[in-house]
Amino acid sequence: MLGALPHPALAQGAEPSEVSVLRDPDIPVAGNPDGDIAIVEWFDYQCPYCRRLEPELQQVIQDDGKVRWLRKDWPVLGPVSVVAARMALACKFQDKYDKAHDAMMGVNSKLTEPRIDELLAGAGIDVDRAKRDLATNAKVIDGILKRNNEQAEALGFRGTPSFIVGKFRVPGVLTMAQFEQVIADARKAKASN
Repeated sequence: MLGALPHPALAQGAEPSEVSVLRDPDIPVAGNPDGDIAIVEWFDYQCPYCRRLEPELQQVIQDDGKVRWLRKDWPVLGPVSVVAARMALACKFQDKYDKAHDAMMGVNSKLTEPRIDELLAGAGIDVDRAKRDLATNAKVIDGILKRNNEQAEALGFRGTPSFIVGKFRVPGVLTMAQFEQVIADARKAKASN
């Protein structure tokens, strides 16, 4: 189930480099930015598994205290998923990506464009500014989504959620105990290098 993350540079058909996955400066980072182990999550705001997993993953990361959590928007569940991802990334320009992320991950209802605006406004985000920031920075935001998609496909992920923990690929949903175990395994693997 777990495979090592390769080191080669991204080329046509090749898997992405470790640096491109773990150190993309445009990707929002949560948890401990200086953590010793990274969890990279590819997710979709409309994915019920991603939503269900979110609070448990947040708890594991908070309890550990040394995990760097990179959240890669991967809108694979339709046009509204793309709108949600683009709006969340536009909220980075207000330093409110986390609030946007939490607002959209914290609902159980299907997202629509009006519902996205409502959720963001309810999270204290200036929605009109986010839309202006999206228009101004569309090329950068769409570039992030394109890179996220290319990486996920090159790594062989078939849907959300999908993860890299340390250098291990983890497709699918894990329990808190399983995440703790994979984090421990990633630390052991890192120590043995």
